[in-house]
Amino acid sequence: GMTKEKTQWKELLEALSVLQWLLICPISGLSCIILLVCLMFTSLWPLSTLCFVWLVIDWQTPERGGRRTTFVRKWKVWEHLRDFFPIKLVKTADLSPNKNYIFGCHPHGIMSAGAFSCFSTESCGFSEIFPGIRSCLAILAGLFRIPLFREYIMSAGLYPVSKASLVHLLSKSGKGNAVVIVIGGAAESLSSSPGMNTVVIKQRKGFVKVALEFGADLVPVYSFGENELFQQVIFSEGSLGRKLQDLFKKVMGFAPCLFVGERFALLPYRKPVTTVVGHPIPVPKRLMPTEEEVDHYHRLYMEALTKLFHEHKVSCGLSESHKLQLI
Repeated sequence: GMTKEKTQWKELLEALSVLQWLLICPISGLSCIILLVCLMFTSLWPLSTLCFVWLVIDWQTPERGGRRTTFVRKWKVWEHLRDFFPIKLVKTADLSPNKNYIFGCHPHGIMSAGAFSCFSTESCGFSEIFPGIRSCLAILAGLFRIPLFREYIMSAGLYPVSKASLVHLLSKSGKGNAVVIVIGGAAESLSSSPGMNTVVIKQRKGFVKVALEFGADLVPVYSFGENELFQQVIFSEGSLGRKLQDLFKKVMGFAPCLFVGERFALLPYRKPVTTVVGHPIPVPKRLMPTEEEVDHYHRLYMEALTKLFHEHKVSCGLSESHKLQLI
């Protein structure tokens, strides 16, 4: 780390890197759609038409392994993003490159800064820490339906979290793949706030079923500090705000969070995030897993996640009395 005070220039670069990352999803996605629709009404309409035609022709690519480039994953901008908080990746066990894995990442937080930096960029040194393993972060499938924007997220090595995409990554891409899924998703982002360690998992069993179908080992991952990055406006159950959030979540697949950070209420707080990768849980291959088998491995997973949390909470800045709440 930098022992001397960060220079103002470095601080500015970090802030800009965070800003571009924060705005990239909602704003780029939206602007790509608006831009292409507007171009339809100008003499540049063929460009727009080409983009939409390409979207149709290339529709399946994200689910068939995408188009990741080492170049985007190694961008300097991601190193500034990492240093802003800072974000650190911690390994607790070796992973064999002759197996496939499903990493369950918790908690979602507002933007999953830990998961993005550690698994979708090389800024935290994933390839050196886990030699022979390719990390594949799976995100909302709808984002891959946006022309232009999809090219950007595919190049960063992001994949849709759809069944077809998971099947491809776990059965048609050889071995040494670690598919990272932020299990709690939008529901978990709504309970994200400083001091809270709540994980939405009790009813989330799809990832365990997929692990059994392909004999992929399950690996619990906890990002300590992820919930400290933003102060969220939390609406109580049954309030109008919460009802609107739930309605939006039903329609769009993700929940709009009202959050405030530090400067201009936009930048997250500079709080360290430590993403700890747990021990793999060996999972047998079952073509048709029974409900009992799914429940059994789901229970083992929840126990392993809880153990991981308690073993590392103190070294990651939490007090001995901190509890992990599974809902």
